[in-house]
Amino acid sequence: MTSGRVNPQFTLEDQQITGLGNVHYNLIEPALIEIALRRQEGTLGKGGTFLVTTGKFTGRSPKDKHVVKSDSVADTIWWDNNAAMSPEGFDALYDDMIAHMQGGEYFVQDLVGGADPRHAINVRMVTEMAWHGLFIRHMLRRPERAELDDFIADYTVINCPSFKADPKKHNCRSDTVIAMNFDRKMILIGGTEYAGENKKSVFTLLNYLLPEKGIMPMHCSANHAHNNPVDTAVFFGLSGTGKTTLSADPARTLIGDDEHGWSDNGTFNFEGGCYAKTINLSEEAEPEIFATTKKFGTVIENMVFDPETKELDFDDSSLTANMRCAYPLEYISNASAKAVGGHPKNIIMLTCDAFGVLPPIARLTPAQAMYHFLSGFTSKVAGTERGVTEPEPTFSTCFGAPFMPRRPEVYGNLLREKIAQHGATCWLVNTGWTGGAYGTGSRMPIKATRALLTAALEGDLADVQYRKDPNFGFDVPVAVEGVPDILLDPRRTWDKPESYDRQAVKLVGMFSDNFAQYLPFIDDDVKAAAIS
Repeated sequence: MTSGRVNPQFTLEDQQITGLGNVHYNLIEPALIEIALRRQEGTLGKGGTFLVTTGKFTGRSPKDKHVVKSDSVADTIWWDNNAAMSPEGFDALYDDMIAHMQGGEYFVQDLVGGADPRHAINVRMVTEMAWHGLFIRHMLRRPERAELDDFIADYTVINCPSFKADPKKHNCRSDTVIAMNFDRKMILIGGTEYAGENKKSVFTLLNYLLPEKGIMPMHCSANHAHNNPVDTAVFFGLSGTGKTTLSADPARTLIGDDEHGWSDNGTFNFEGGCYAKTINLSEEAEPEIFATTKKFGTVIENMVFDPETKELDFDDSSLTANMRCAYPLEYISNASAKAVGGHPKNIIMLTCDAFGVLPPIARLTPAQAMYHFLSGFTSKVAGTERGVTEPEPTFSTCFGAPFMPRRPEVYGNLLREKIAQHGATCWLVNTGWTGGAYGTGSRMPIKATRALLTAALEGDLADVQYRKDPNFGFDVPVAVEGVPDILLDPRRTWDKPESYDRQAVKLVGMFSDNFAQYLPFIDDDVKAAAIS
């Protein structure tokens, strides 16, 4: 039995996915919320939001991601970073998952990954949970009504949280599994209700496919000057560095907050929505994002709320610090309707340095940009994970190692070529600590970070005086209007400069140790940047 807004010509049965019960195709938001409420998947919140918890998993399971090791991809996957699954294991996994799904109610969303139709892929998302259908309608791009009639998927994703994998039979690590098969053009997800696996599986897919076309896939947010897409900026960064916050600048047009491609035509968003962290979110600091938490259809994930009033508690992280909201891009008033921009004029690499060593902004040469891109540095702080008692470095290559199927130098070389071709200016921006490490120093003032970014994007830093950083060799402005000079020289912000020097030596050593893995694959000028 099928139902939905569109009964497509190409159904699951045409894909030999048979025996399911009631299958709903391309339901829109009100219908999905009605069904999700009927199935008691969550709670209706203020403004028509949908409040959910995701059980055991409140974040991604990167160690449970697998790529099928077939002859077609054996030589192109970065196997040190991607767990292999045998074709036989995947076939057994698929058969057992479909058998588990027999007679059940499922939700199909036919969607698109990529705002540039020349490089977009059609994705059919099959979900066991109605609210996952709502989530992915926000996160991917929705075709026009007429386009759904003859929609044919390039790839199919099946997400069945109630299914538990068998590691021995299915050649995986645990009963949670995310398995990608490029030959069968299919991704299977089981054993986790965390919705982020849906969107990141598509991102991983694009990260593999697009480099073959000379397109740079990027874990970044992006914006451009109002009425001037040529003035585009991209913001690389791991979770917690300010990627979403800093790109949502009311003075600029938002292209997207997380995943983009850089083609010969410019920058384009992969997604149709945003997935913003909500811990400590405030109306004063981030009014646009805050407003989405009361808008119809926004998915509120793993947030504590009052059972009677449905008021959200943005400071209560008892469920997880990774609480989030998912909403369509058009909920941000200054978002681009087309979600495309020009070639990046400025590239910002965001880091949260809890060691208090890095300056709030630094200008990078192309070789230094590749060094910091491959390093992908940020830091965990005490209290974020059990056993973490002092800052710990996190090096996630390309600012997104869990989503990178190919070797890091593939992405690094693509980025470097595009920087050289289009003349982008590169910056390293530290949103972490100053005046000491985490626990003794203070968080970099957001007002100063915004002022420095504005100066960089508007070209005001082109002719200012710079000093050479003695630890990393990049250029740091000596003075910027609206920013205290002392903030630009982190050593001066410490009570004991000798303590800063020891911390700097420690951090440089961590960078060096991590980067040793790339030395056999990079050019001499990047090696020089690594030891400058």
